[in-house]
Amino acid sequence: MPMHDILVNWSPQETRVAIVENGAIQELHVERTLERGLVGNIYAGRVARVLPGMQSAFIDIGLERAAFLHVADVQINGQTGRGHHGEGMTLPPIEKLVYEGQTLVVQVIKDPIGTKGARLSTQISIAGRLLVHLPQDDHIGISQKIGSHELRDQLRQRMSALVGTRDSGGGGGFILRTNAEDATDAELGDDIAYLRKTWALIRDRALKSPPGSLLFEDLNLVQRVLRDLVDERTGSIRIDSRMQYDLLREFGQLYTPGAIGRLQHYRGERPIFDLYNIDQEIERALARRVDLKSGGYLVVDQTEALTTIDVNTGGFVGARNFDDTIFKTNLEAAQAIARQLRLRNLGGIIIIDFIDMTRSDHQEQVLLELRKQLARDRTKITVSGFTQLGLVEMTRKRTRESLAHMLCQPCPTCGGRGQVKTARSVCYDILREILREARQFNPREFRVIACPAVIEMLLDEESPHLAGLSDFIGKPISLQAEPTMNPEQYDIVLM
Repeated sequence: MPMHDILVNWSPQETRVAIVENGAIQELHVERTLERGLVGNIYAGRVARVLPGMQSAFIDIGLERAAFLHVADVQINGQTGRGHHGEGMTLPPIEKLVYEGQTLVVQVIKDPIGTKGARLSTQISIAGRLLVHLPQDDHIGISQKIGSHELRDQLRQRMSALVGTRDSGGGGGFILRTNAEDATDAELGDDIAYLRKTWALIRDRALKSPPGSLLFEDLNLVQRVLRDLVDERTGSIRIDSRMQYDLLREFGQLYTPGAIGRLQHYRGERPIFDLYNIDQEIERALARRVDLKSGGYLVVDQTEALTTIDVNTGGFVGARNFDDTIFKTNLEAAQAIARQLRLRNLGGIIIIDFIDMTRSDHQEQVLLELRKQLARDRTKITVSGFTQLGLVEMTRKRTRESLAHMLCQPCPTCGGRGQVKTARSVCYDILREILREARQFNPREFRVIACPAVIEMLLDEESPHLAGLSDFIGKPISLQAEPTMNPEQYDIVLM
């Protein structure tokens, strides 16, 4: 796989991290000081309400909105019910596991998104550089991305020896992350010690802190660059802040000494993101349409329930026949879609409408290319293949808000619909409203205040209807243009 570089653009209010490969941005991570994500944070929570009908509970963790705990995320016998999903395990009812007023140590597994509160689990996991610690469990797990069964068995045996048993002062569950495949026993031992020390501090705070207290906060984005984003394909990590560079070197010497040599302090005159036109790429990632090099294009629509991606040939006519044109456009689209999912951080259900292909081998190759490109994603993805309608259904795990939700808000004019009423429609709304009010009130005059486009239409094309209404109700109607009003806004003042 090709090498990539990591660019870190830091300011007191916002940190932005871009992963660049072959001159093109592949991933973007944004963290704002006043809006830091909550995933990984551990709280002392208080059960505010138990909902047997939903098999869930609302937990007060000191945030504006109560957080949400489902029965599948409650720890039972060392594991959550979610760990047994699909194995035929019957979960006890939520009301038998928690009660109102109870204090629980909980961890955020999904950030608040839209109107939904944070999602919680009572099974705590603490991520280190090489391992994830499950302090309430005794399970030794291995990342599914680590090679053969033989290698996985060897790693499990090594970890069992390093972890020890609870009787010997050891114990606790651990999962080996992908980057632990070639780690030495000394490196694994250091990570085990660090994670156990962290858990001991959390447990101590939990005993002394009132409900709603933050017990542990996950690393900030700059630190997570070394923990989560650096791998064997990382060429350099360039940071445009001297202070953050020094802090990261210090952090790296403790936890990721192997990555120190790749750290660079960027001193260039141009802003670091200008090197690869990353700000322009971000603007394009917020657009609905994504142009492909061949002349085709994608249309990305994000809704509350799912995301749809439509593939179109556009102006691409370069292949020998129509089937080849469609096939080549779909292949290019498969590559672009995988990149857009990472760049926009789109999660949940995703439906892809490739251009219809008559040949089944073309369908298989497009699906193979899509899966190949998606394999590079750090986030869990499942692809179901083509449906009878020729659509590809897939899911991508959603743990934080998408780029559009983070950087944008619904349009105040259209309320997020993406369209507004025409001036003529608003004119007719106004005429109906005047007639309605004329039946209830008896003013001297009606004054219409609206945006200039609506007033202009009432004075021009709709003037006969306005005059007819005025005669019908027996009252004069005056008009006033207000440039600050949006196209759908209007006021009818009774004079």
